[in-house]
Amino acid sequence: MTSMYHSTRNADACVSAKRAVLNGLASDGGLYVTDALGETKIDLERVVTNTYRENAAYILGTLLDDYSAEEIESCVEAAYKGTFETDGVAPVVKVGDAFVLELFRGPTSAFKDVALQMLPQLMSRAAQGAGEKIMILAATSGDTGKAALAGFANTLGLGITVFYPHNGTSEIQRLQMVTQAGDNVAVAAVEGNFDDTQSAVKHIFGDEALRERLAAQNTVLSSANSINIGRLAPQVVYYFDAYAQLVRAGEIACGDAVEFCVPTGNFGDVLAGYFAKRMGLPVGKLIVASNCNNVLSDFLTEGVYDRNREFFKTISPSMDILISSNLERLLYYVSDGAAGFVAGLMDDLAKTGRYQVPDEVLSRIQETFACGWASDEQAEAAMKECHNATGYVLDPHTACAWHVSKMHPHTKGVPRVVLSTASPYKFCHDVCEALGLAAPQDDFACMRELESASETKAPAALAALENTDERFGDVIAVGDMSSYVETKCGELL
Repeated sequence: MTSMYHSTRNADACVSAKRAVLNGLASDGGLYVTDALGETKIDLERVVTNTYRENAAYILGTLLDDYSAEEIESCVEAAYKGTFETDGVAPVVKVGDAFVLELFRGPTSAFKDVALQMLPQLMSRAAQGAGEKIMILAATSGDTGKAALAGFANTLGLGITVFYPHNGTSEIQRLQMVTQAGDNVAVAAVEGNFDDTQSAVKHIFGDEALRERLAAQNTVLSSANSINIGRLAPQVVYYFDAYAQLVRAGEIACGDAVEFCVPTGNFGDVLAGYFAKRMGLPVGKLIVASNCNNVLSDFLTEGVYDRNREFFKTISPSMDILISSNLERLLYYVSDGAAGFVAGLMDDLAKTGRYQVPDEVLSRIQETFACGWASDEQAEAAMKECHNATGYVLDPHTACAWHVSKMHPHTKGVPRVVLSTASPYKFCHDVCEALGLAAPQDDFACMRELESASETKAPAALAALENTDERFGDVIAVGDMSSYVETKCGELL
């Protein structure tokens, strides 16, 4: 039977997986989930013998089962064949006594590539026959924007508009976005932080008057953020594949437990690990690593989610988030599908900026999730310690996870994998400072310094930014985002 998807806030209005991918966000503001999650378990013996692309076809075919096998296989080939540094997509490497899952080997040097090379493929096949023009919207704290732009650029029938917080990303991240080629792309800085930007995008999706005006032009809006199930599903694959790599390396036997420590702000990356666990992966703990915008760490400890706090700009900007959208999906599952309960919590968050879950819900969450956070100083110390001890260079986000992992006691006999979400060359100034290297203001001078000191090479696409012209210079107010989107729909589609 084909799995159906519905909002986290209302289980009555069901749609197919293809429609959920096209819609991005449910009409009531909720996120799409399926009650079939975990009913079909993934065969670990099969996973261990599969290639990455074979595992992607197998797992995506399970999660998005109204796509035909042929459609999924063609999506996988287009997304992953020749687009990453290795056919394995995301290698697991041993660093000292730990394991690091390198998720930054794609075209934009960030973990978002794994999903955002796939999402345009899923979306274009879902749109075939629908006769709609689709504008993709993405709010980014740094990495999603470029990865989405690279994935959707020049895709027939699709346009993409990316918003990022003005002065809220690294310079390399900004350059990656504003130099993007393509006839169907638009990029704008927003005067505000990521939460302001993300909240405005959600508001745009809920704007009925805008929806009607765009519908008259045969245009619909969709999302490239991890609120889109087509963005989240591909991330489940690398948890299974990392496990398979550990088995093949003789580090564990098939069926043994593994822990993962995940740097996250919007909760999507670690939620994919929860999906994997429900689908049969033997996950011990999922350890959530935050920076000093530690709203998730407080929630996972106390059961109170409160975004009414100071917002900090840190050296790990992709985690500078106080509204973690994907947490809503977890709340749906740990409350046994109580959509009304989730809707009430989200209403409290919208009205007061906080909500609290009952003790029994928190206890269920804590069965799987642990947490911790790192200050900038602790992340810098982690980068230096890791490099001095092993020669391995961490980016600031992965350094947060490295610090948190070191603070958490290891379960005897259970290996732990730290997810590395970005190349250190995307944040070379901060990395150079942490390692005690010369750190000139020019990021490309820092890039060359880091290459020399670490005996590694910067990704070619990042190095090439030094001589690439900027295409986009718009800086707009939060209140102008909706009109900006409507204008771009007319210009790009």
